[in-house]
Amino acid sequence: MMSFYFGRLVEIFPFFLSGLWMTVKVGFLSLIICTVLGFILGMIRTSHSVIPRRIVGAYVAFARGTPFVVQIFIVFFIFPEWGLQLDPFPAALVAMAIMGSAFICEIVASGIASISKGQWEASASSGLTKIQQLRFVIVPQAMKVIIPPLVGQYVLLIKDTSVVSVIGVMDLTRVGWVTVMRIPEGLMVFALVGLLYFVVSYPLILLSNYLEKKMAM
Repeated sequence: MMSFYFGRLVEIFPFFLSGLWMTVKVGFLSLIICTVLGFILGMIRTSHSVIPRRIVGAYVAFARGTPFVVQIFIVFFIFPEWGLQLDPFPAALVAMAIMGSAFICEIVASGIASISKGQWEASASSGLTKIQQLRFVIVPQAMKVIIPPLVGQYVLLIKDTSVVSVIGVMDLTRVGWVTVMRIPEGLMVFALVGLLYFVVSYPLILLSNYLEKKMAM
């Protein structure tokens, strides 16, 4: 019986590859969006403007303090009640952006905060604007602190894409659940799902470990 199930799994393996491709699309598009938003929010988080800083702080507290599945339900089921109807794929990207940008914001803010006050004063005395100080002086130095945990966060974001299956996105996890209905051998099916997630995540884990060692030198 096990050999029969294994044969069926081999037959429908292309179905798993399509789910893997969807996971990769959601994951890496989300990484781009989350990184851009996270850096912008992180710079606001460390600014001297009280109101924007508090708004970002409240946003980060909400995104980090609520389950991701709740956030994705809000985007997919509650937003339409406010006039914003989204298909599953864009809804998944929006939810991932909300969650991921909050965590990256804190990483960026911590990196910027690690730069000494003297660097700010030196760049200000050179006649640079606030944005120029961040762009040319502060953020480049802060990247040594930012990059290792940032890459680690990327790994977590890739794994968090599994949650988007709850709104109908045919990602790797949903493919696994659909397959279990046809092949009632859950351990075999989800061992394959886990292996494919590992294939995507492991290069990022290696990169994170390498960068941690590199930056520590």
